[in-house]
Amino acid sequence: MENIKNISDSYIKTLVKRSKESRIYKPFQDVALTLAEILDDKKNKAIYMRLAKMYDNHELIIKAKDVAERKNIKNKGAYFMKVLKDIRKIEHPEFTHKKKVKKPTKLKLDI
Repeated sequence: MENIKNISDSYIKTLVKRSKESRIYKPFQDVALTLAEILDDKKNKAIYMRLAKMYDNHELIIKAKDVAERKNIKNKGAYFMKVLKDIRKIEHPEFTHKKKVKKPTKLKLDI
């Protein structure tokens, strides 16, 4: 029983040590974590990862800093997403009111 306790203690120490190391492998990951820190929204890192892949990283950081400097905003992450949504409507107006069309079902012919 004592060996299991020693193993679990060493394993926990290894996990703590590993959690302090950085796991950033690509540039967009660094940008996403920077956005999360700027906007004080660390629980939504995955959304910022996706945005960093899609949009220009420099522009995202500029817009995030602009949102972070405003004092009367309670939820900076939500406001940042609203700003991006408005910008996308301006850039691509044909995509804003696109209706989904149902695909025709395949009919079985009884022969």
